[in-house]
Amino acid sequence: MDRLAIEVAENVSLSVLRWGSDGPLPPVLLVHGLASNAHLWDGVAEILAGGGHQVAAVDLRGHGRSSKPDDGYDFGTITADLRRLVDSLGWAGRVPVVAGQSWGGNVVLELAARHPAATAGLVLVDGGTIDLSSRFADWPTCEAALTPPPLAGMRASEFEKLIRTHHPEWPETGIDGTLANMEVLGDGTVRPWLRRENHLRILHHLWEHHPRDTYPSVSVPVLIVMADDSANPRWMAAKRDEASCAARLLPRASVQWIEGDHDLHAQHPALVAGLIEQLAGSAP
Repeated sequence: MDRLAIEVAENVSLSVLRWGSDGPLPPVLLVHGLASNAHLWDGVAEILAGGGHQVAAVDLRGHGRSSKPDDGYDFGTITADLRRLVDSLGWAGRVPVVAGQSWGGNVVLELAARHPAATAGLVLVDGGTIDLSSRFADWPTCEAALTPPPLAGMRASEFEKLIRTHHPEWPETGIDGTLANMEVLGDGTVRPWLRRENHLRILHHLWEHHPRDTYPSVSVPVLIVMADDSANPRWMAAKRDEASCAARLLPRASVQWIEGDHDLHAQHPALVAGLIEQLAGSAP
């Protein structure tokens, strides 16, 4: 694995992790969710690269090691960033299969609709179907429910203990990737790489996003991988309605349910990598 910075706009560069070498298989671009980072995909990327794919995972603007401007968190700008990233990666002219998780799924859905030449197929991991306006009565209710907890100032050791306690069955790649959502400061405390004000900007854009309006414009094959989490029955009802809507309106889509957490790619990297390989095998 290596890391590089790719400039996608004036004073904005994206940090990208890369695995694998040139070969005949389709390349794969991996896109994280809100307040996440590229390392959540490490387990998936290592498996895909071991199978012969060139793989890149990106820190979107505001996240991880990428630039953190005060604007540009709307879907149009984020997808333009990704379009320029795909062009810069080259990949010998081959078009990538693109996987996105959670908000990142909604982002790559918009990428396929706005920039059709940038994707050969989509894998939406517990995302891409998210319609917050159907889950909450209004924006203030959504904001109150989904505003992130105040983690800044927590000791790094306590944060790691918290993650390991909540996810005892996760592989180390998933734990390490989650820990990488935080910057560790010199005093041993952590703070999120994504600033709170930018987090809320993205959340508001997601609140305004209605993927059902985008589905008919997506012509590439789409695999929707949904987390079946019986511990959250209210969310599950909304997710099943959203997945059903997506399967009905997307021209070329299938749905796969996996028992697990929202971060399926961190929890079950082999399963998710296998599904991405499956989609890549059917992509044009």
